[in-house]
Amino acid sequence: MLQTSKPLHLGFLTVVQEASGFLGGYLVTNSWGRPLEFRLTTAVQPNRVQQILYGPTLTGFLHGELIGKTLVEKSNAPVAMIVTDRPTVLELRRAVSVPVVCIPSDEGDADPGRRTFRAASASAPSWVIHPRHPEDETALREILAQLDDAFDLLEPFGRIREAIAEARKQGVTTRG
Repeated sequence: MLQTSKPLHLGFLTVVQEASGFLGGYLVTNSWGRPLEFRLTTAVQPNRVQQILYGPTLTGFLHGELIGKTLVEKSNAPVAMIVTDRPTVLELRRAVSVPVVCIPSDEGDADPGRRTFRAASASAPSWVIHPRHPEDETALREILAQLDDAFDLLEPFGRIREAIAEARKQGVTTRG
């Protein structure tokens, strides 16, 4: 009997800051890195009252719960995990049922209060997961074991940023 397995889809989510506010981009790929879906948001700019009321939790709320959750909920493609390069997007994990992992683009971005592990070898970058979901480490290791060793999990973020820039030039940014 032929056994078919469910295709492995990965979500890549980043947030960029521009003069007009924060923009989010979400790329869903297959396990080879080919795009299946792309979504982006319009700029989100918190007002002064929000800055005061949210205080130090504002960025996590904007990046994870507002921008990230909106993008993931609007997506038609279910994913096995969501990868980000922004530690503040880890707050998305509170709103989704799949593991969210951050590969900080700069090791200095890693928050010492977060749970950190190494993906494969001592030379690999640190991976950060939400501290309230330590079980994600096991799930992520299982997912990562299914990927080709040559798959660069940071590369899609360059594509997302380029696509956001191109969409902004064309004036096609829309909510979610």
